[in-house]
Amino acid sequence: MLNRLIGYLDSVVARDPAPRSRWEVLLYPGVWALFWHKVAHRLFRARLFFLARAINHMSRMFTAIDIHPGATIGKNFFIDHGFTVIGETAVIGDNVTIYQCVTLGGTNPTSGKAGKRHPTLEDNVIVGSGAQILGPITVGRRARIGASAVVTEDVPEGATMIGLKARSTLVAAETWAKEFMPYGTPCKEPCEPSGGQQRVEQLEQEVARLREQVQALVAQPTLDHDSGQAASTGISGL
Repeated sequence: MLNRLIGYLDSVVARDPAPRSRWEVLLYPGVWALFWHKVAHRLFRARLFFLARAINHMSRMFTAIDIHPGATIGKNFFIDHGFTVIGETAVIGDNVTIYQCVTLGGTNPTSGKAGKRHPTLEDNVIVGSGAQILGPITVGRRARIGASAVVTEDVPEGATMIGLKARSTLVAAETWAKEFMPYGTPCKEPCEPSGGQQRVEQLEQEVARLREQVQALVAQPTLDHDSGQAASTGISGL
């Protein structure tokens, strides 16, 4: 058990440059929220729903992280900072990282009845701060969800999602960052939607052609009707 704890703490240190030791990681609210969730989850599976909820509420009060006792969470899950909400039927794989103010929410109320209504995050997913992942969708392995993205459809394996409503960027599903990516956002890579940069270049070329045509028209001599002589007229601002 001690070896598993040390392994977990080391996995957090590998993803967060802030702590100087494992002892600091033990103070993280995300670590404590995960600990209390494990207790609440066992009670939930034993159908001791009220006790599970009581522990959930206590944990939320002290950590500002709300993980429903029914949520299923894999190994080395790390919530950096807090203010995160994870719904009852959410499923989280191994080595998943979530930053602050993230919601794994449901879009299909079932009024206490069984039914998958929250997202599934597969292994090695990174979710940036403020992202909202809604509904019984699946976020594929190694996918990255950018900060403040709103995701309501399945995410392919290895894709990067940005925006509202989130869309896949130039990072193709078969191409993925092998190194850990803080906040799930590739700061050194293009973050525009696929084809966006190409469209900008096309518009710039079109503007350049129009400018050349206007300048050619300006350079042509025009007839001064009053004097009967040819005069050149300029257009400013081009």
